Amino acid sequence: MKKLVLVIIIAIALVGCSSNAPKKTVSYSKSPVQNSKSKTGKTVTDKTVKGKTMRGKASWYGDYFHGKKTASGEKYNMYNLTAAHKTLPFGTIVRVKNLDNGKSVEVKINDRGPYVKGRIIDLSRAAFKKIAPLGAGVLNVEVTILDTSNTFRYKH
Repeated sequence: MKKLVLVIIIAIALVGCSSNAPKKTVSYSKSPVQNSKSKTGKTVTDKTVKGKTMRGKASWYGDYFHGKKTASGEKYNMYNLTAAHKTLPFGTIVRVKNLDNGKSVEVKINDRGPYVKGRIIDLSRAAFKKIAPLGAGVLNVEVTILDTSNTFRYKH
């Protein structure tokens, strides 16, 4: 009798823990939506529109992070032409132009940062060297979005 009561209690507990609720599926668009309605009903322009430019300061990062995972899940390689940006989707291609000498480089966004006030982009060592000597440290730059067709959320 005790075994029967125990089996019934366990069965009730297991049935109570199950759920028939449908699983949520989330899908992400490969290319950004240019305009959409916000919760307030106002039209919002996407900040990742091809051709958009931003001006600010750029710095570089290298040795310490070399070989470590970036925010996108890729391994950081300081010899590749990559960059970190706070909000642009991973995979976005941008042109970074040094406003002091006119040199520019195209990089892929694969990390998040910089987290220093006034800086808008962190370049890989190789990318920075294309537009200035490493000793320059921080540059005045213009960043132009070139391609958003291969963006992704996160590589697991």
